[in-house]
Amino acid sequence: MDIIQDLESRGLIQQMTDGAGLKEHLAENEVTLYCGFDPTADSLHIGHLVPALMLKRFQQAGHRPVALIGGGTGMIGDPSGRTSERQLNDVETVNYFAEEIKKQLAKILDFDQGKNSAVARNNAEWLSQLTVIDFLRDIGKHFGINYMLAKDSVQSRLEYGISFTEFTYMILQSYDYMNLFEKENCTLQIGGSDQWGNITAGMELIRRTRKDGEQVNVFGLTVPLITKADGTKFGKTAGGAIWLDPEKTTPYEFYQFWINTDDRDVIKFLKYFTFLSIEEIDQLAETLEEAPEKRLPHIKLAEELTKLVHSEEALEQAKRISNALFSGDIKQLNGAEIKQGFKDVPTVQMQKDAKPLVELLVEANISSSKRQAREDIKNGAIYINGERQQDLQYELSDADRIDDQFTIIRRGKKKYFLIEFN
Repeated sequence: MDIIQDLESRGLIQQMTDGAGLKEHLAENEVTLYCGFDPTADSLHIGHLVPALMLKRFQQAGHRPVALIGGGTGMIGDPSGRTSERQLNDVETVNYFAEEIKKQLAKILDFDQGKNSAVARNNAEWLSQLTVIDFLRDIGKHFGINYMLAKDSVQSRLEYGISFTEFTYMILQSYDYMNLFEKENCTLQIGGSDQWGNITAGMELIRRTRKDGEQVNVFGLTVPLITKADGTKFGKTAGGAIWLDPEKTTPYEFYQFWINTDDRDVIKFLKYFTFLSIEEIDQLAETLEEAPEKRLPHIKLAEELTKLVHSEEALEQAKRISNALFSGDIKQLNGAEIKQGFKDVPTVQMQKDAKPLVELLVEANISSSKRQAREDIKNGAIYINGERQQDLQYELSDADRIDDQFTIIRRGKKKYFLIEFN
């Protein structure tokens, strides 16, 4: 199965220019391709994963991926998919974002794989060298206003208003493709479906700037917009976006996001996000039909993605936290795992003094009063590190602190509280 057949079998191709020509081009050449990532934050999120993994799929098929960091275009802002203009960041912020994103892409792509090693480029290298006159005379003259107005990325913004700054984004991205074509022999650009207009504009610029009679083979390919069966936006939770940065979204939270995938989406996501063969995924689809309660496809999806984005060690840690929370055996966790697993629960700072449990429950706002605290303890609603405690005279001691720092109090079935001792 060639790379295009594999992508088609996974449902990963939304649009493609000259499909037959691209298949032949890929079969006969070691192709250099690129995908752009604008540094609008200091981390990528899981919405960026499909195009990043597409680069990896092409690399595994023997081609050479270029990860283009938009240090230049990131100063402008892509109008695609937005109803309002982005807030512009200063140069220092964009440069910092660009470096952080480059580090994350280095975890996904192989930058040390011989002749088809991935490379990272920053379009600030060439865009920052352009003068206004050069931009208008050498590039802008190839773009008709009517042509630009017809593009979806512009059309969708006309109702809300679009500045000249954002209007020029298409031209800058087109110049990226031309620059990479000339300097890296890059002949394929990939991106999300919202980038189709920008990609084809870049192909048109390359053709228009060639000498008379010079033939060029350049192509574009987009991946589909990821949708969820329940109609909610992919990659968002009550806590916000799912980031690739472990400081923003812990490996445990990341793992749990994939574990909780809707049954109606899990097979599609296995095709989109993992490198499992279609045969393996079909087998997992059978287990979903035969034994849905085992959630084997969900577990496999969570394992593959956590290992890929973070590490094998991070995956094992996420699984230990999950197992501990499911079984109630909190004491098996260490301090770092406690911080991950209970990142979003109410946290109270306390001194390392012996303290009666009744007083602690009130001070930590776990129980509303001493009377309520005694009732909670007596009724068996209070758990310390997973173990029920019904002794009204009980005092917390050193033995109740995990890594001498944390105690987990649970009230009822699901209300957790983290006591962090100074």
